[in-house]
Amino acid sequence: MLPPEVRSIIEEMRAERIRGASWLARRGAEAYLVLSELLEGEELESALKEMKREIPAANGTMASLYNLARFIPITGDPDVVRTKAEEFIRLGEEAKREIGNIGSELIDENEVVITHSFSSAVLEIFKAAWRKGKHFRVILTESAPDYEGIALARELDSLGVPFEVITDAQLGLFARKATLALVGADNVTRDGAAVNKAGTYLLALACHDNGVPFYVAAESFKLHPELSSGEVEIVERPYVRQGYRVRNMLFDVTPWRYVRGIITEFGILVPPKEI
Repeated sequence: MLPPEVRSIIEEMRAERIRGASWLARRGAEAYLVLSELLEGEELESALKEMKREIPAANGTMASLYNLARFIPITGDPDVVRTKAEEFIRLGEEAKREIGNIGSELIDENEVVITHSFSSAVLEIFKAAWRKGKHFRVILTESAPDYEGIALARELDSLGVPFEVITDAQLGLFARKATLALVGADNVTRDGAAVNKAGTYLLALACHDNGVPFYVAAESFKLHPELSSGEVEIVERPYVRQGYRVRNMLFDVTPWRYVRGIITEFGILVPPKEI
């Protein structure tokens, strides 16, 4: 049985609506850090076996949680668990910075970048490009019904990056005004498909139809070594509006053929052959 301090972190991860796979992976690693402070020996081994199930189950769509659970060994030594969890966090931060450097080179002067939802990796690209003195503007969706796009708008506003927010329904109209599309991913399947906030697939289609290059930014721990696009579990969270049930699929799957490249800390990978 997991200690309540660890269980509360996992429940927090289950309940999260705005922040994506990178944040969940870091929070999961922090749960391992807490665990390493509380248990040792056989009790720690037993808890780690439970964590191997519980961490990926916090959000079954996130490849980062699957890879985190594989990264932490089953051991009774809390120092080993602590070291591996800290290493995972460090590698994640380094990956994000490198993605920012690599991805920012895709942004040319006066670029118009369109994006959907909130991606910490995409935000890192915007930050790096802005630091390099590049002038560009961003078109972003409000990303209903949880409005992750508004969280991104606040970040861009604090940086001074010009942007405009559109409703999700206007993706097709505004894609033709863009020169580049950048989105994040919660999962990149072994056959090169990108799993992200529902609406990403529609943006990819609109970009394809308008000749706008479409890139996905994702740390390597978001690449799933086993899952194929046809096996992705699409989670639904319906809600009620004015007395009517509204279907709400949280994610969709964008086939590799609409993706120009996956921006990782190791460079830009071309799906599916380089995934």
